[in-house]
Amino acid sequence: MKRLAPFILTIVLASVTLLSMFAEEPAAAAAPAAKASALQTAVDAMQPGWNLGNTFDATGGDETSWGNPAVTKELIDGIAAAGFKSIRLPVTWEQRLGSGPDYAIDPAFMRHFQEVVDWSLDAGLYVIVNMHHDSGWVMNMESQHDDVLARFKAIWTQVAAYFENYPEKLMFESINEPRFSDDWNKDSPVYFAMLNELNTTFVHTVRASGSHNAKRPLVLPTIAASASQSDRLDELLKTIESLKDKNLIATFHYYGYWQFSVNIAGATTFDQEAQTDLIDTFDRVANTLSVKGIPVVVGEFGLLGFDKSLQSVEHGEVLKFFEYMTYYAREKGFPLMLWDNGQHFDRRGYTWSDEELYRIIMAGMKSRSSTAQTDAVFMKANAAPADIRIPLNLNGNTFAALKNGGKTLVNGTDYALEGQDLILKASLLQSLMNGATGVNANLTCSFSAGADWKLSVITYDTPVLQSTDGTDSLVGIPAQFNGDRLATMEATYEEGGNAGPNDWTPYKEFDLAFTPDYQSGQIELKPEFLGQLKDDEEVTLNFHFWSGETVPYKLKKTSSTVTGISTQGEAPASMPAGASADADAPGGDPAVMNDARPDAKPAAAAEAENADASKADGAEHNRNRRNEALAIVGCALLVLAVSGLVLRRSKRF
Repeated sequence: MKRLAPFILTIVLASVTLLSMFAEEPAAAAAPAAKASALQTAVDAMQPGWNLGNTFDATGGDETSWGNPAVTKELIDGIAAAGFKSIRLPVTWEQRLGSGPDYAIDPAFMRHFQEVVDWSLDAGLYVIVNMHHDSGWVMNMESQHDDVLARFKAIWTQVAAYFENYPEKLMFESINEPRFSDDWNKDSPVYFAMLNELNTTFVHTVRASGSHNAKRPLVLPTIAASASQSDRLDELLKTIESLKDKNLIATFHYYGYWQFSVNIAGATTFDQEAQTDLIDTFDRVANTLSVKGIPVVVGEFGLLGFDKSLQSVEHGEVLKFFEYMTYYAREKGFPLMLWDNGQHFDRRGYTWSDEELYRIIMAGMKSRSSTAQTDAVFMKANAAPADIRIPLNLNGNTFAALKNGGKTLVNGTDYALEGQDLILKASLLQSLMNGATGVNANLTCSFSAGADWKLSVITYDTPVLQSTDGTDSLVGIPAQFNGDRLATMEATYEEGGNAGPNDWTPYKEFDLAFTPDYQSGQIELKPEFLGQLKDDEEVTLNFHFWSGETVPYKLKKTSSTVTGISTQGEAPASMPAGASADADAPGGDPAVMNDARPDAKPAAAAEAENADASKADGAEHNRNRRNEALAIVGCALLVLAVSGLVLRRSKRF
C-alpha cells in the first residue's frame, strides 16, 4: 500500500487540477448571494423605470412648453399598466421660485405637482423627484458659492417639508447631472469638493425635516451622472461613506458608447467596442459601489441620437443595444429608468412608437432575447436570389419558428438551421419578391424565450443621386433610394483631409451633418455641416448604404452658394413623394437594417461584425478542451482502478 500511495496521490491531484482548469464558467461573474438590505430590496423592486422627460423639467412657462401635453392620470396609469415599476419626475425649479432669501416655490405649481406624485403612488409606482436643469445655475457655484448654496438649500427645505408625511416609496434625488464647467469631461479637486458639499447639504437638509424624511431613500449622483471615469465614482463613494446613512442610493446615467450612440465615425453597429464600453462602465460601478453594499439606480438610459431622431441609429442595432443593456443591468442589480422625452410613449394616444423596442425592454426584465447579425435582407433587383446565411445571437435560447405573416415556414424547404446560423433558401426569397423595390415581406423569428426578431426582405437597386444647387443653410440632394437605406456619409476634400465638423473622422454624424428623407426623396445636408466647409475646395461625399452600395457625390461651396454634382451621369427625374415602394417599410419606419452579406457594411463600421460568432467559436473551443480534460481524467481513474485490481490479485497490497 505504501508503494501505491504516491501513485494514487499523483492521479488524484492531476484529476483535481484538470477539472478546476476546465470547469464550466458561470453565466455571469456574480458575487456570492447574500441577504439583501431593505433598501436594496426596494431598489430591486423599481425595475424597470421610466422618466417623464421634457415636462416639469421644461424651462418655459409650464409643463407643455417643450411640446408635450399636460400630464394626466391616464398617462401615469398607462405607464404602470405597461409594466414599469418606478417613475422619475424631473423638475426644473428655477422659474417657479420667488426672490431670495426665501426663494418660495409657487404654491399653485406645488399643488399640481403633488397631484402627479399622488397619481404615481396610487398606481403602485416608486417615485423619484429631482432638481433637473437647475444644474445650469448650480454650475456657477465656484464664483457664486453662497448664492447657489442658499437657493439649493431653500428648494430642498421646501420640497422636503411639503412631502414629509409621504411614504418612503417617494424618493428625492439631489441634482441631475451636476457639473461646474461647459466641458462635461472636466474634473478637478474643486469640482469634487463642491459636489460633495451639495450632496451633503441635501442629505442633512432632508433628514433635518423629520417625519418620513428621517429615513426616506435619497439618491446621489456623480459629476455629470457619469461613470466614465473611476475617480468620479471614488469621490461619490467617499461622500456616501462619510455621511454614514444607510438609506442612500447612488445613480449614474448611461447612453452608450458615444460614437455608436450618435452614429458618427462609422460606428453604425452595436459592435464589440460598443459592448465593451457598456460592460466596463457597469463593472466599474459595481466594483466601486455595489461591493460596498450601496444600491445603484441607472437614472437615465437610452441613446443620444434619439434626441434628434429615432432613425439616427439603425433600428436592429438599437434593439441589440437595449437587449444587451437590460441583460447586463439585471446581472449587476441595477434598475434601469428609460429616458423618454415624448419620443417613445405617445402621451396623447398612450401607445408605443416602437413596439419592438418596448417588447425587448420588457422581455429583458426576465430573460435574454435572441437577435441576429441583421434585421434586413437585401436582394438586388433583376438578379436571381441565392441562399442567404444570417448568424443568430441565440443568447441561451433555441430557435422555434420562422413565419411570414401568419404562415409558418418549413424547415428544410424554406430555410435551414446550421449551428447558430439561419439560412434563407433562394426559393423562399424568390417567392417573396414582388417586382417592386422596397420591403417585399416581413419575416418573424421566434425563440424559446424573449422577444421575436423581425427580418425585412428588401428588393433594392443602386440609389441614384442627382445634381443640385443650394445654400450653406440647406442642400437637398434629389435621391432615388430604390429600396435602399442610408447608413452613413463620408466627407473628404479632394486635396486631402476630412471635411465638415468633427474633422478627426471622415464619417459624419447622422442627423447632425446629414439626414435622408425617404418620403420626399432627398438627402438633406445640414447647416452644421455646410457651414464648416472650406470655400472653393471640392468635397467628395461617399454615401454608404445598408445593402453594401456606395454612391460617390461631389460638392463645392463658394461663399454661401453650394453646388452638388452627381457622379452617375444625367439621372432621370425623381419619383414623386410616395410613388416608390420605399414608403412601404412597416409603420413608415425608415430604419431598415444592414445586409447579412460580408460586403454590406461601410468599411469603417465592419471591424467587429463577427464578434458574436467569434465568441461562440471561443466557447465551443473551451467546451472541446473541457471534454478532452474530462476524458483524460476518466482514463486516469480507469488506470487507477485497473492497477488496484492487478495489485490486489497479485497480493502486493
